[in-house]
Amino acid sequence: MNFKPLGARYLVEPAEEEKVTKSGIVLPDTAEKGELLRGTILAVGTGKRTDKGEAIALTLKVGDKVVFEKGYRSKELEIEGKKGLIVEEDDILGLVE
Repeated sequence: MNFKPLGARYLVEPAEEEKVTKSGIVLPDTAEKGELLRGTILAVGTGKRTDKGEAIALTLKVGDKVVFEKGYRSKELEIEGKKGLIVEEDDILGLVE
């Protein structure tokens, strides 16, 4: 995928997780906002800037597996047939090792 996020953002490929209720009803990923998802970092943004313009490097790298919150700030993106989410660094809750 040829995409470079700007600022403190990551392009994340969400892991395919299908949610099924006890009665067998399949819930789409749009059923709940604010849910926690897992994914893999595909691209890393340019980093944060301080008020003085100094660069602050982002903590994650391409290939890291993360848990993140899919919220109203996350944006879906499709490039070259691959789907991803643009996620802000503040919405990434942890690294899965």
